[in-house]
Amino acid sequence: MQIRVYYEDTDAGGIVYHANYIKFCERARSEFCFNAGVKFSSDYHFVVTKIVANYIKSAVLGDILEVKTSVSRIAKASMVLDQSIYRVSNLDGAKQNELLFTAQVTVAFMLHGKVGRLDSKLVELFSSI
Repeated sequence: MQIRVYYEDTDAGGIVYHANYIKFCERARSEFCFNAGVKFSSDYHFVVTKIVANYIKSAVLGDILEVKTSVSRIAKASMVLDQSIYRVSNLDGAKQNELLFTAQVTVAFMLHGKVGRLDSKLVELFSSI
């Protein structure tokens, strides 16, 4: 998923505020589910239980970023996703493929307010990325 860095994403120094990298990863996970037709509700959703984040370089206003997601582990009721954010191009249009951020995100599947077993359709869907 590609994301453009807007002024609202930056801090007073003109670089992307650290919490926004996590928001970008969340958008990519959500967009993947939306595109796959997954219909979450308050009774059927994922919650983040752990994030290990590595900030490598800063993105700045105007950058085009690419968020890539892969699954490193699927368990009965949770998954571990590896997410990376790359700078694809900058404000000057210069093409780049520069790693800026990585995160290992653990999510638990919630069913009716409790941790629930991932159904086979979700396992198949996430195994495909």
